[in-house]
Amino acid sequence: LLNLALKLFVFIVQRMDGSRKRVAYYYDAEIGCYHYGRGHPMRPFRITLTHNLICSYGLNERMKIYRPLRATADQMKQFHSDDYIEFLKSKDGMEELIFTKSMHRYNVGDDCPLFNGMFSFCQISAGGSLACAQKITSEEADIVINWGGGLHHARSREASGFCYVNDIVLAILHLLEYYQRVLYIDIDCHHGDGVEEAFYATNRVLTMSFHKFGEFFPGSGDINDIGADEGRYYAVNVPLRDGITDEYYQQLFEPIVHMAVQYFQPNVIVMQCGSDSLSGDRLGVLNLTAKGIARHGNCVEYVRSLNIPLMLVGGGGYTIKNVARCWTYETALAIGAELDNNLPVHEYIGFYAPDFLLHFAPTNIENRNTSTYLEETRNTILRNLRLMPVAPSVQMEPYRPRRIPNQINYAELLDLEVATSDERMPLHVADSQVRHAGEMDVGD
Repeated sequence: LLNLALKLFVFIVQRMDGSRKRVAYYYDAEIGCYHYGRGHPMRPFRITLTHNLICSYGLNERMKIYRPLRATADQMKQFHSDDYIEFLKSKDGMEELIFTKSMHRYNVGDDCPLFNGMFSFCQISAGGSLACAQKITSEEADIVINWGGGLHHARSREASGFCYVNDIVLAILHLLEYYQRVLYIDIDCHHGDGVEEAFYATNRVLTMSFHKFGEFFPGSGDINDIGADEGRYYAVNVPLRDGITDEYYQQLFEPIVHMAVQYFQPNVIVMQCGSDSLSGDRLGVLNLTAKGIARHGNCVEYVRSLNIPLMLVGGGGYTIKNVARCWTYETALAIGAELDNNLPVHEYIGFYAPDFLLHFAPTNIENRNTSTYLEETRNTILRNLRLMPVAPSVQMEPYRPRRIPNQINYAELLDLEVATSDERMPLHVADSQVRHAGEMDVGD
């Protein structure tokens, strides 16, 4: 009885202290096995690299770690068309290596190539985000993390921008079964077009994207794209020019997010943390640092401070050593932990040569975002947010949060094929590393 009272006291203190959060982290060790092909900038091994760095700092001991169930085809069809998902399933294992009419129809071939285990990779990515959404709706975590998710370009009937299945849309659809309003924030260098398109005409999801705009993939995300029909003013696009720095980014991010939360009053926030907006990314053209005046991580820190249930997912990021640094740092922010700038010695320490530091300096990219441009952009967006109707309410049946079993079956956990999303991973499983044979270099 005394032990129960002590646990209750600790729980109440943690809930009252906004600096301490219940964090659930989802990771499937097999995700690093998949390989888009030689020379392709998308490298799933970055998730393994991130997980290894997280564990080397001991962050795995300060949050609950789960291996998610893989998403089923039926779950994917909640957003994607039946024929598209059946196509992805049929192409698993690289049965065909030639371009067909179907491949062109579904935009598979160039940026989104066929590769061995493609559908299984999609199942892991989408399964992690669905598990995150389920953990939030069960009210058993304040923050949930799936760095293997965040594939925001995929559309309902086609692949796009290295993305095949839109795990974010699937997760938000699940959240909408329990919550009235979801705020989606995207800090990837590229516009979150797939998510915006999915919810462009609804007032229950406010999509917000900070991205490079102009002659840059995917070419969408104009400041005047504000939603349609009931969703008018519920799409927010913040178009950026090359080289934006921490300080300038801060001048946009915090006031815009603050007003959006004030007017929209979201029940939950989904945040895509694409790290290609960091300085030095292979494909990005922005100039943020993981830590600085308004660092990439500070965006996560600010959203965390709002004390609204939060789901963090990955996204872009093509200089993989910086991806791992960024998402490890943001995992620490979610937990409320401080990290030493000197990286711990671990299996993949060689990737971080020559400095072996967590944080890095910005590169010399010209900042083409003038003070005048930033002020005009900010004022336009804030004006649009003021035009947003009162936060919509939806007639919903009262629900009882579905509690997820806490029992641990270690015998099954040793078999990664039957481990479930609701079982705590033993450390020797969580720390296990996998790497595709095509990942030969330690650069990037």
